[in-house]
Amino acid sequence: MKRNWQIFWHIIFWVSIISYFMVVTHNNSKLSLASLFAIFVAFGFVNIGLFYLNFLYLIPKFLDNKKYKAYTLTLIICIIAFALGKYGLTTFFKSVINRYDEGHQSSFGSYFIGSVLTNIFFLFLSTALKFSIDWFLNERVQRDLENQRLSAELAFLKSQINPHFLFNSLNSIYSLAYQKSDTAPEAILKLSEIMRYMLYESNDNKVDLAKELQYLQNYIDLQKIRFGNKAFVDFKITGDIGNQKIVPLLLIAFIENAFKHGVANDPSSPIRLLINLDGTHLHFYMENKKHTLNRDNEGGIGLNNVKRRLDLLYPGKYGLAIQDKTNTYTCELSLVL
Repeated sequence: MKRNWQIFWHIIFWVSIISYFMVVTHNNSKLSLASLFAIFVAFGFVNIGLFYLNFLYLIPKFLDNKKYKAYTLTLIICIIAFALGKYGLTTFFKSVINRYDEGHQSSFGSYFIGSVLTNIFFLFLSTALKFSIDWFLNERVQRDLENQRLSAELAFLKSQINPHFLFNSLNSIYSLAYQKSDTAPEAILKLSEIMRYMLYESNDNKVDLAKELQYLQNYIDLQKIRFGNKAFVDFKITGDIGNQKIVPLLLIAFIENAFKHGVANDPSSPIRLLINLDGTHLHFYMENKKHTLNRDNEGGIGLNNVKRRLDLLYPGKYGLAIQDKTNTYTCELSLVL
């Protein structure tokens, strides 16, 4: 169907060009409209034939395969052959032309040079069109490939979140079970709620901000259970969070990092988590006291993951400032939702 439309627009273009020049020539010539029509159609088919010979056959066969010498030689032969063919047509229509315009005569040399220049123009036009189309098609292919690559990368980054979170949470629940804590069943129930959100409600590109913040609250509650309700978190939300969307599982890495490397059981230095909404602007601030004895020598994927997702999903729409001091760790994220 698309090819049919391309053919249709090509026909419209050539018919319009021939008609335009035929009307202009008719207003400045003594030739009849029927004679002009026959002449323009004949010469038009020759020029159009040369155009598409180069466009559909010569460029794909020679130029696309880097056969430059063969392509140049073939063009020269075509230019000369089509110029001679046009002179043959001129000779055929000569009696008609001379009948109305006896004073108009041209030598073979001048006519041949004019035909050669016309042929070169149509060859240039077809080559420029072919290169333009190929360039646009290549750009579209490159964009599609880039979009596919980014989609695959985002899917991979998101696939890392669940195992990473699950690994940390199961470690916490294992610790409770090992201590035979009565809060272990409650922790498992809370984890099931969190996993339900991660598996079934966070599959869209964006989710309701209210649900995402509830997910953060559930994670904090789970950590409090792990600490025997001795984890101190100052979690505040200000502003109107209704009707706002956010990429799912974007903020959890910062909070995981606070519990993993920070001090959560000191009431004088609680983990501070402040979220403010101003229209579509989200301001996220987190601060925690560092636990000097709690180091992850193997490193982690959480923060690197979220930075990469921000680059891909919010390009030019976020600012992230992290200060890793001796005793405190702060993270500040400004995001346009």
